[in-house]
Amino acid sequence: MTARAAVTGLSGTALTSAEARVLRETPPAGVILFRRNVQDPSQLRALTAAIREELGQDAPILVDQEGGRVARLRPPEWPAFPPASVFEGASAASTAANAALLGGECAAMGLDVVCAPVLDLRLPGAHEVIGDRAFSDDPAEVARLGEAWIEGLMAAGCIPVIKHIPGHGRATADSHLSLPRVGADAGTLAADIAPFRTVCARDAGRHLWAMTAHITYDALDPDHPATLSPRLIERTIRGEIGFDGVLVSDDLTMGALAGLSNTLAADSLAAGCDLVLHCNGVLEDTTALLRECPVLTPRAEERMATARALVQAARPAAMAARSARHVAALPHALTDA
Repeated sequence: MTARAAVTGLSGTALTSAEARVLRETPPAGVILFRRNVQDPSQLRALTAAIREELGQDAPILVDQEGGRVARLRPPEWPAFPPASVFEGASAASTAANAALLGGECAAMGLDVVCAPVLDLRLPGAHEVIGDRAFSDDPAEVARLGEAWIEGLMAAGCIPVIKHIPGHGRATADSHLSLPRVGADAGTLAADIAPFRTVCARDAGRHLWAMTAHITYDALDPDHPATLSPRLIERTIRGEIGFDGVLVSDDLTMGALAGLSNTLAADSLAAGCDLVLHCNGVLEDTTALLRECPVLTPRAEERMATARALVQAARPAAMAARSARHVAALPHALTDA
């Protein structure tokens, strides 16, 4: 059965019989896990194995594991990792090493798609929802460290998801709660787009995953947020930025999209997303979404296969060992976090 073009959440730390039935009868392309789904390593490994028993061994299982305040795997069961802002000015080697270690913790649990790195700018006056999740206010520095982060995650066997394309850094509202509107002109937005464009100039960056921003940009499409904008996705994300990988929406259950449409999944996919995220884990909501959600397009399946193949090719032991050797170069602030 062809999977729906969706990645959905679960309610708790074990797959319920009702959830298993939904995964079998209307399978999503993958699953995303949150703190409510995580208890300890043995539990988490059992959960990811149960998901793949229903969806297949290649089904992606996503997690937001950036370090800092956005981390689903937390102490004491897992190491703490610092936020992206700590790496500003750090070497690419130490940044890649940190990402490889973080990715290794995820991969060991069966989590193979890590929603990071954040390529948004850390700008004064913006809402703190991004804040220290961003590497820097300098587009070149964000791109340099983002490339290193991607390298580290791929070395660990994880597919990175760059976010939030085409840039969340100027938002003055939290898209978890309401829809931000960015009034900057196209010339100003060029700085926000620059890290994504630089990273996507590399083959790996172009062909991995990216997550959309639930933001309306007056200069790019004043009538639709990026997630729902055919114009913005085609011209800016696929065109100007050059991203040709798996484009996944941010969570459709966030407040930013509340009340905009009762067909958000179909609208997002029609706009050009390959997948939609539906994260609340409420079985009734998930069932309704999957019942109506279109199946994966052949192009989306091809993009997913390409991203997986790129990561598999980047996993030689030599690369992982090289990253591990750089752990000694990590600043104390990183290793002690």
